[in-house]
Amino acid sequence: MHLIDGPTVHELLGYRSLVDALRLAHQAPMPEVQEVVLGEPGGDNARNLIVLPAWQRGALLGAKLVTVFPENPSRAEPVPANQGIYAAFDAETGTPVMVADGTALTLRKTAADSALGADLLARPDARSLLMIGAGALAPHVISAMLAVRPSINAIRIWNRTPERAKEIAAAMARDGFPIEVAERLDDALCEADIVSSATMAEVPLIHGDVLRPGCHVNLIGGWNPQMREVDDRTIERARLFTDSRSQCGSCGDFLQPVESGVMTWDDIEADLFELCGSSNLRPISPQDITLFKNCGGGHLDLFVAQELIRKIRHRTKANA
Repeated sequence: MHLIDGPTVHELLGYRSLVDALRLAHQAPMPEVQEVVLGEPGGDNARNLIVLPAWQRGALLGAKLVTVFPENPSRAEPVPANQGIYAAFDAETGTPVMVADGTALTLRKTAADSALGADLLARPDARSLLMIGAGALAPHVISAMLAVRPSINAIRIWNRTPERAKEIAAAMARDGFPIEVAERLDDALCEADIVSSATMAEVPLIHGDVLRPGCHVNLIGGWNPQMREVDDRTIERARLFTDSRSQCGSCGDFLQPVESGVMTWDDIEADLFELCGSSNLRPISPQDITLFKNCGGGHLDLFVAQELIRKIRHRTKANA
């Protein structure tokens, strides 16, 4: 059984190859997935253990185990609020195959999932990227977007707390990615070919009236009914897509406009399984605004685990 730490996960899962692996994985049927949430006994449901199992018949089964301890970042010795591991098993024998760092796997999965959406829907000649939010995901999302759109030559980042955006920009500049910190969000939205947002906003940050024709909007936050990153005007102007129809029902960016009558679930044109398969999608014109909602799910963790195991076996064979 392989034990894979975080740095090795990041080393092996390059974004271009991981996006290609996700594209191929979505040409197969959706794995069986579930979600189990266990709250702290006697607690107030702030602390949780979340288990996300997934099973693809004849290939792999596994589960991500994630702990949620919101107070961790404010401890005397801070640690992440969310931590976890991924355990994978052979689908024919049930034999344990791998245990990997779940935090690193999640970062890679989330960024690559969004990048696949952009690769399928954003203009091929996209040149400007706006990153909204400066959390741990931001550098990974930027790197993944650059992997699928190497034409990007202007990157801006906006965050409610500018100091955090400046930290991200400085860190990525040291790695050869010059990034400008945007002061006014609407001004930056007007100029972006790709807008990627990874926030916990409950009041929309992205205003549809200022988006330029041909813009691709890529949403990572808004994973519960209360959160929302785009306004109704964005929903009205954009062609709507998601990573999985079965996972998007509780995401506020879709659920809220459905409940208010701005859209229906049928307005979502396709998910990744349809986009990567034989979808009869109406061609996307250079003037179309496209919106991709990243909702996540245990099936994506399983797909990434499959690719990680493949890379491990390839490296082991090459070193033999």
